[in-house]
Amino acid sequence: MRAGTANEKNEDLTAQLGRSIAKWTDGVDRLETSVPGLALFKRFEPTDPMPGMYEPGVCLIAQGEKRILLGNETYIYDEDHYLLTAVHLPTIAEITRASEDRPYLGLRLKFNLQDLSQLMADNKLPPPSVQQSPRGIAIAKNTSPLLSCFIRLIDLLENEEDIPFLAPGIMREITYRLLTGEQGKRLRQIAAVFSKGRQIAQIIDWIKENIAEPIRIEDLAKQVNMSVSTFHHHFKSLTAMTPLQFQKNLRLNEARRLMLAEPTDAATASFLVGYESPSQFNREYSRLFGAPPLRDIKNLRDNTVDRSA
Repeated sequence: MRAGTANEKNEDLTAQLGRSIAKWTDGVDRLETSVPGLALFKRFEPTDPMPGMYEPGVCLIAQGEKRILLGNETYIYDEDHYLLTAVHLPTIAEITRASEDRPYLGLRLKFNLQDLSQLMADNKLPPPSVQQSPRGIAIAKNTSPLLSCFIRLIDLLENEEDIPFLAPGIMREITYRLLTGEQGKRLRQIAAVFSKGRQIAQIIDWIKENIAEPIRIEDLAKQVNMSVSTFHHHFKSLTAMTPLQFQKNLRLNEARRLMLAEPTDAATASFLVGYESPSQFNREYSRLFGAPPLRDIKNLRDNTVDRSA
């Protein structure tokens, strides 16, 4: 197929995907759909940089552009590219292109490494032999087969009774496309059962599940039978930050979620996520989110009310 024809097909599929997302987000800026792990998004203007957690999954834009900051690194994706994240990562994200005439239209589909590993085994996809842990985030070019999968997945929302029977097959195909696509080598390297990346991913899950617990690098390294220096190297290679930096970002994001979603004051939230010093919590919170807890939460709630008005 000539390159021009392939590009035109991608453009047609992207436009079709955008129409589907626009239809299901009519009147809302975010929709958690009936398809497990699938969310749709619409925004009519660019957003300020917003700290948050990216979960393992794929994010795709049908219209607009988004910028992600991980540590000192910048990742930009748009209508021609998707974002792939293999582990939980604290990032700063902002929508950089959106307007009333051409709103930002995007989607997110979560997955887990266990499903990826099983699909690798079922299809005899070999993991790369290199044991260096790659970065847990990447950008790749959209393809027609991948775009078609997402269109079919969203189309299931028309008849929700079909979702339990048909969605797993489409999601499995999406996963296969990712594993064999442009960033498939990176993804297989992290998902492989005995890889260093998979071991670090397990530690990341442990830190998330034990968010209030103090961590010692020696203990974490021992859990995955690595030396401290090897563990530290692979952790930073995957996440672009040290384990202590990762835990701090995780704690602050969770405290913010607690205060926003539940009637929790700053002192209680800081204690629940493991802080012993409220002043240290307030200082680090302000540094990450740009405002003290009470003011930040008020601003977030006011913005939510404005968007829904």
